[in-house]
Amino acid sequence: MELTYQPFELQLKHAFTIAKFSRTSTPIMLVQIKHEGYTGYGEASMVPYMGESHETATAFLSKVDISRISYPIDFGAVINYLDSIAPGNPAIKAAIDIALHDLDGKIKQQPCWQLLGSDPAKMPVTSFTIGIDTPEMIIKKVKEAEGFKVIKVKLGKDNDKELISTIRSVTDVPLYVDANQGWTDLQQSLDMTYWLQEQGVQLIEQPMLKTDPDSNAWLTERSPIPIIGDEAVQRFEDVDKAKGVYTGINIKLMKSAGIYEASRMIKRARELNLKIMIGCMTETSCAALAGLALAPQSDWVDLDGPFLVSNNPYQMPDFADGKYILNNDTGLGIRHVIK
Repeated sequence: MELTYQPFELQLKHAFTIAKFSRTSTPIMLVQIKHEGYTGYGEASMVPYMGESHETATAFLSKVDISRISYPIDFGAVINYLDSIAPGNPAIKAAIDIALHDLDGKIKQQPCWQLLGSDPAKMPVTSFTIGIDTPEMIIKKVKEAEGFKVIKVKLGKDNDKELISTIRSVTDVPLYVDANQGWTDLQQSLDMTYWLQEQGVQLIEQPMLKTDPDSNAWLTERSPIPIIGDEAVQRFEDVDKAKGVYTGINIKLMKSAGIYEASRMIKRARELNLKIMIGCMTETSCAALAGLALAPQSDWVDLDGPFLVSNNPYQMPDFADGKYILNNDTGLGIRHVIK
């Protein structure tokens, strides 16, 4: 096998603000793995607050001995090997895992979603994310979300109600809310869950600090709508810790180190009676398609990354009536690769 990679800066259409951060672009590492005439494509989306960068990804990839990976691919052995190189670095590990899944599907002449046991007919609608912004920009972004059946709203500051009310002034579509650990007062948070329910909110992601399971569990027990663990749930070992704390978990490939571990997380979450959301970072169509291969196995989908960027180097995945349509292309179904 042959491993190559290129750094890339993914530009956002608008400044993206959450409770604790704001950015206008995201560093990406595009990865290719070639074997016997086939090429698998992967991606690492490295949002700065997660601690990865072009520099850390390059340093990690320089340590990868691709000859350690042979075909047929043992994905469990691959992630064990990558974890042995260095702790952390889940996004660049995901890039390798995604590329290998794409390669495997192409060699087997099957779509990845089929190899993973997904049913395209069970694809949930995906949400369109709106970051914290001025009322004027919020309204503009809502208009850009035309065609989506759900809007996801970033909260976690003092003007949460104003932001929701602004959206409600122009649309009545269902809402998901992500507080990104921005809530601190328990009683105020509980009151907010009831108010949000009245506004048509269907779930709340990570309302309180990920390091405070007791407060999150208290809120989950009393909230009229599901509370989803996000920052608190990154890799497989975090799934069991979510039981009794959250209603469900948000699985992101850039945190789970790729498709293989995300698939294991889905199976374990189902065993624990936890709901499942498949989420994303700011990503190109490559990583979005990787998430989509598992999306029909989830309850909710937030894979809007390609819609939020202006220089996606790949063709947009097929999309209609608020949801993605899985195609029958082999591998991940990536089209029009890097120019």
